[in-house]
Amino acid sequence: MKTIHLLRHAKSSWSETEAADHERRLARRGQRDARWLAKHLAPLGIAPALVLCSSAKRTRETLDLVARALPANTEIVVEDGLYAASAEALLQRLQRLPDVIPSVLLIGHNPGLQELAVMLAGRHPGTDAVRERFPTCALVSLQIPATSWGDLAPGCAQVTGFVTPQKR
Repeated sequence: MKTIHLLRHAKSSWSETEAADHERRLARRGQRDARWLAKHLAPLGIAPALVLCSSAKRTRETLDLVARALPANTEIVVEDGLYAASAEALLQRLQRLPDVIPSVLLIGHNPGLQELAVMLAGRHPGTDAVRERFPTCALVSLQIPATSWGDLAPGCAQVTGFVTPQKR
């Protein structure tokens, strides 16, 4: 059994109009939402073995705020290839994970994350809420009844959790 947690970065700021998209920082609301989410990771049972994070500033700032709630031995990898990646590219990245890793938290961007969640969950229960709305700082958890990450495929996952800061 494998577990995937997909976290869309928290709300970014548009106040620095000269900043490139990759360099946009979190807005105050985004910082507040990420801190809120961090408080809820342990009660939700979210303790990934690995975090894969886009190299964008807003995803790294989101990671910094939620990382304090993760187990101390969680491996963290920041990758340029996750920035604005498509659902297909994200799926291919997950399929390359070593099978010894039981769970992963992927911090990235829409529309890729939302499309990946919907692709993996297919028509299983819980998918409709994710399909309808995947706001900033949304976290969807998926369980895959497989022993190999290479077996990830459309429709193979069950949505086991979906939280957003707006659903507090």
